[in-house]
Amino acid sequence: MPYISRDESLRRLREQVTKNSPIIGAGAGTGISAKFAEQGGVDIIIIYNSGRYRMAGRGSLAGLLPYGDANAIVVEMASEVLPVVKDTPVLAGVCGTDPFRLMPTFLRQLKDMGFDGVQNFPTVGLIDGVYRTNLEETGMGYNLEIDMIRQAHQLDMLTCPYVFNTADAKAMAEAGADVLVPHMGLTTKGSIGAETNLTLEESAKRVQAMHDAAIEVNPDILVLCHGGPIAEPEDAQYIFEHTTGIAGFFGASSIERLPVEPAIKEQAHKFKILKL
Repeated sequence: MPYISRDESLRRLREQVTKNSPIIGAGAGTGISAKFAEQGGVDIIIIYNSGRYRMAGRGSLAGLLPYGDANAIVVEMASEVLPVVKDTPVLAGVCGTDPFRLMPTFLRQLKDMGFDGVQNFPTVGLIDGVYRTNLEETGMGYNLEIDMIRQAHQLDMLTCPYVFNTADAKAMAEAGADVLVPHMGLTTKGSIGAETNLTLEESAKRVQAMHDAAIEVNPDILVLCHGGPIAEPEDAQYIFEHTTGIAGFFGASSIERLPVEPAIKEQAHKFKILKL
């Protein structure tokens, strides 16, 4: 896959918005997910450790727990995904809080491997309470993810970070983020989806607030939506219709898990009911 420059990636994304067509980002935990998401016309492909866990039948939050080296897993997954993607920007999910990486060196390695950009995942933004406070107090906080996005921007990589509140949105915009993805929490629906979640109405308000905070810093920033109850195409359509300036949707479970679960089950059932 040829390297796609940041300028070219942004030109393509903005062209979609000009055409009144949403930017669609797709998480890919396997090569086949990436291959067919691209054939479906997605604009960005993102690979990160939770994609592997998700397609292994585990919940996406496995990516935030100590089941593997998140950054090493992304490097490993690259050999499966990058060769099958023909002409779509591919982002690496980078664990920016990893204390065992020299981040500028690691980001250059990812770029040399063929990644066109980065996203901050795993992210401590999904963690709250005392545990989150303690992470921040002990040098493993969200500010390191902001720093990672700033460094990737300086390397002229496409940057598409997750944000969780208006302060995050402003900070990531100031760090040079190209595309912001307000995160509404773990995706609902399906066999391993979350049950505790916001409503679509609440999500629309939160996405709008983060969008508005970000464009105060950078009027050209692109803002997508992701997660929580925004699981199916009609859910994303609701967000588009109840917000202003939202440019698209990023789906991970929504694109590679939810469609697969019923399809495999139904196909297996069709074989099982055959008669000898």
